[in-house]
Amino acid sequence: MRVVVGLSGGVDSSVTAYLLKQQGHEVIGLFMRNWNDASVTLEDECPWIEDSNDALLVAQKLEIPFHVIDMSELYKERIVDYMFSEYQKGRTPNPDVLCNREVKFDVFLDTALSLGADKVATGHYARVKEMTDSQGEKIYRLMAGVDSNKDQSYFLCQLNQKQLSKALFPIGELTKPQVREIAREQGLATAEKKDSQGLCFIGKVSLPEFLKQQLAPKEGKIIEIFDTFSQYHKELPEFASKEEELEFLASKIKYSSSDGKEIGTHQGAHYYTIGQSKGLGIGGHKESCFIISRDMESNTLFVGMGKEFPGLYQKVIKVVDSDVHWIRKDLQLKMGETMEVQARIRYRQPLENAVLHQTEKGLYVAFENPQSAVAEGQFVAWYQGEELLGSGVIS
Repeated sequence: MRVVVGLSGGVDSSVTAYLLKQQGHEVIGLFMRNWNDASVTLEDECPWIEDSNDALLVAQKLEIPFHVIDMSELYKERIVDYMFSEYQKGRTPNPDVLCNREVKFDVFLDTALSLGADKVATGHYARVKEMTDSQGEKIYRLMAGVDSNKDQSYFLCQLNQKQLSKALFPIGELTKPQVREIAREQGLATAEKKDSQGLCFIGKVSLPEFLKQQLAPKEGKIIEIFDTFSQYHKELPEFASKEEELEFLASKIKYSSSDGKEIGTHQGAHYYTIGQSKGLGIGGHKESCFIISRDMESNTLFVGMGKEFPGLYQKVIKVVDSDVHWIRKDLQLKMGETMEVQARIRYRQPLENAVLHQTEKGLYVAFENPQSAVAEGQFVAWYQGEELLGSGVIS
């Protein structure tokens, strides 16, 4: 089988290529150049050049063909411009989820297929399993990686059946230490290379500096809230229906400047996100202050003191129907149906028990325990056991 591997210049994709070659496949390495602007990377770093060189060294070591594809224009259009737009609206996008849906398993996949590939492979800690339904149709299941500390299935939560049918994740059955050991044993140049902490395929980027490329600074107030009006700490009103209750619990608390005290200024609400505490320049508190709300119209940040501040928490999350994505369409809820799941709203967050409710107003994810720092634009993903069933954009 001919397999095109997305060689990123990291140890995970390097071992992916090695394993596939060991299995007897015809392997081709393909490096994606996704960013050309070095002005927004951290000082003294030009990550894509270093990564490309490392990917080339691995390809030479494994004696596989190596190609570089420039996808910077596409990446800017589908990922970067979208990021700017979302931050400007006061939402918090996840570029890594989008990169997988819009780049790696879209245009990159098409490029690989044009090279005669049967499958594409990446260094994600995830697995794909096949099953056959009662009609004899194949269903592709997205499973968590064996290494629970590195499981990256969340980043793949927007993939569809067609994309999964062409995907291979060879290291999904391994732990990170095992991957490192294989790289050392094979003398791969990336064996000791640190994991990337930056944006998907761009490298280390200072996010505020990145956003300032397009979003101009605009001074605004920081208001500290003391009374949280938290619906989780007061007696709930009586509701006419379950849907009315879910809508109430999913609604964001609306604050105004008169609800608290001005304690500082900031340079633009669009540079910040819910749950952020660093970079606010707030002092004189026993504990850190966290952003609990942003008013984009008035350019105001609202903060509360401490990680346990009730206004940071939300028990029910809403996803409008147009933003709901089921990997397992055969399990998609019909109107009025519910499903017990485990869910998370960010990478590496422990899975939490929740119930999905499909209503006329949208899909509600009702968590057993209130969730901290829920931000519009994030992805919520739901699982049953090790299988990721679907996801949606938090509204």
